[in-house]
Order: sequence, then structure tokens, then C-alpha cells
Amino acid sequence: MFYDIIAKYKNFDFKGFADSVLEAQIKDVLQKDEMSDMDFLTLLTDKAAPHLEEIAQKASRISINHFGKSILLYAPLYVSNFCVNNCIYCGFSTRNNIDRKVLTLEEVEENAKIVSCYGIRHILLVTGESKVKTSIAYLKECVSILKRYFDGIDIEIYPLEEEGYRQLGEAGVDGLTIFQETYNEDLYKVLHTKGAKTDYRFRLDACDRAGRAGYRNLTIGALLGLNDFISEVFFLGLHAKYLQETFPSSDIGVSFPRLRAAEGNYQPRAIITDKNLVIAICAIRLFINRIGIAVSTRENNILRQNLIGLGITKMSAASSVKVGGYAKRENSTGQFEVSDHSSVEDVKKMIYQKNYQPIMSDHSGLLL
Repeated sequence: MFYDIIAKYKNFDFKGFADSVLEAQIKDVLQKDEMSDMDFLTLLTDKAAPHLEEIAQKASRISINHFGKSILLYAPLYVSNFCVNNCIYCGFSTRNNIDRKVLTLEEVEENAKIVSCYGIRHILLVTGESKVKTSIAYLKECVSILKRYFDGIDIEIYPLEEEGYRQLGEAGVDGLTIFQETYNEDLYKVLHTKGAKTDYRFRLDACDRAGRAGYRNLTIGALLGLNDFISEVFFLGLHAKYLQETFPSSDIGVSFPRLRAAEGNYQPRAIITDKNLVIAICAIRLFINRIGIAVSTRENNILRQNLIGLGITKMSAASSVKVGGYAKRENSTGQFEVSDHSSVEDVKKMIYQKNYQPIMSDHSGLLL
């Protein structure tokens, strides 16, 4: 299991490693077609920054070779913000006094119709983490509705046992998105003080269970800003590599969400710069050539435009992170602040202007 790989680096001195990297090592890594774990870590250090242009150009070439010049568009659909967890950085945390809601099946369909009218054909079904309020039975009914409007359905919900993932897969779910938040187990315990999410190992192994259940897409991420940049992106890369080797029939993807303002006003422990984000995207493309990379509306329009061509294969568009937010019937609290409010048509235009092709459905044969 991936936990065994993390354990090997339990006492690893990431700062010491970063301080010891020489410019010649960066140049050597950039000449390689296949990178080791330590090569990947080398590219995440500040010493790689002066070589960012060369790194970005290589990442672009690799991306085009494996994916062409196409970007899949998707949207999240929040059906509930009920949660049993006290994640101190999250707007849905139990400690926050916000209006809670679960969409009725009629409201799920209303929102699905609106998103499908945007032209989006890939949906991400999102809930807070409450098995009582959003049971597997309820989620199966949601999926049944979404199948009428979308070609691809992924879920971002509370971690399930393998049987739960299998049931949702049989109902029509194609993939799982789940963020470990932080790979630092000690810090994880500090950030998650109540609820089922306190179980670090159960969350870490969620993609293994979904993979065994036959999911086509497995997407992971670390919430950047909770901990230091280098170690989090390093473990994210190792996790993606592990999943790719363990489940060769599944398409493995990564996301690099940066901590944004949310209810509760949690302040990040580390400031993750735009340059950090670019380095992370390019480095993981060089480390794992054939991997999907998503960027969400957490990032602003200008940055998202500049990231096209550096390895991105998937973008959210016209996203609402409020429960039932597309119907705009209620002014509920979102999970976090969205930075890019562009319409789907504006995002498509942006992609075309970069000489890329927006893809509305991943049933085109494009590996993401």
C-alpha cells in the first residue's frame, strides 16, 4: 500500500535535500527521458526556478505528444454541504455556523439541466461528508438522474468501502476524485479533529478501493498551503505513480488546489506562489509523462490561461461551489471562494486563443 512508501520518507530531511541541490543536477535531470523519485524532488526545489522556461517547454512537448492539444471541460455539482468532520480549513466544517442543505432529486435534476445546457458533458458529483444525509442509496438516485444529461460522472464524496464504490460504479459512476489534503500524518491529525475524516489511512487508501472496484478515473490532490510545498507535491507525485503502476487500466489524474478563503477564515501555513504552481504542474508532467492534470476555478482567469500548454488536460468551467448553486434559488455558503467566474463560452474561447481544443466529453478517446 502507498502508506508503506510514505513510511520510507518518515524522517527525510526535505529542507536539507533542497539546500544541497546543485545547478548541475538540475541540468542533468532535464536531459533524462525517465526520472527517478529523487530527480522529481530535485525539480521541486528553488534551485530549479532559474530553469523554469526550459522545464516548461519540455513539459509542453511531452503533453502534446501524449494528449495532443485538447482540454476537457467539466463542472462540479454540489448536492449537500452537511458534514460530520471538523476540518479547520474548510467552509463546510461542523464548527462553522452555515445553512445546511441536501438537494431534493427534483433540485438535482434542475441543476443538471442547467449545467448540461452550458454544453458540459462531464460532471463531478460533490457532497459534504455525511453518510446519513447523503447515503449511498441517495447518491445512486442522483447518479441515475445525472446519466440522462452527462457522458461522464465522477464523485467527490466521503471515502467508501470497496463495496460502496462498486455499487456506485454499477449505477454509472466512472471515477473518483479525493484529496488527501496533507500527506503529513502528524499535521493531518491536527487539522482533522472530529469525524470520520480523522482516519488518515482509510482516506489514503480510498483510491485503492475504487481501483479494485473498477473505476476508470482516479484523481488525487493535496490542498496546497496546509503544509510545505516540496514535501506535499513530492508525495502527491509518488502517490500518482503508485496508482498508475497498481491500476494500469485506470486513468490517473492529479489536481493542485491552493487553499482559498472560506468560512472560518483559516490562514494557510505556507504561501504557494503562482511560480510554485507552475513548477508543480511541469515537474509532475516530466516525472509521469502520461497523467491527467486538472486546474479548477480556484485559480483566476489570467493564470488559467497561462497554464494552458504547460501540461493541463482538464479544466472546470462556470463552477458553483454552493449547494444547488446553478439554479441560484438560494444564496448559500460555498465551500471556498471561486476565483474564475468566466462562462463556459469564455473558457472555450480562451482555450481556442491558445490554439488548443476544448473537449466537452471524455468519451472521445482522449486519455485524461
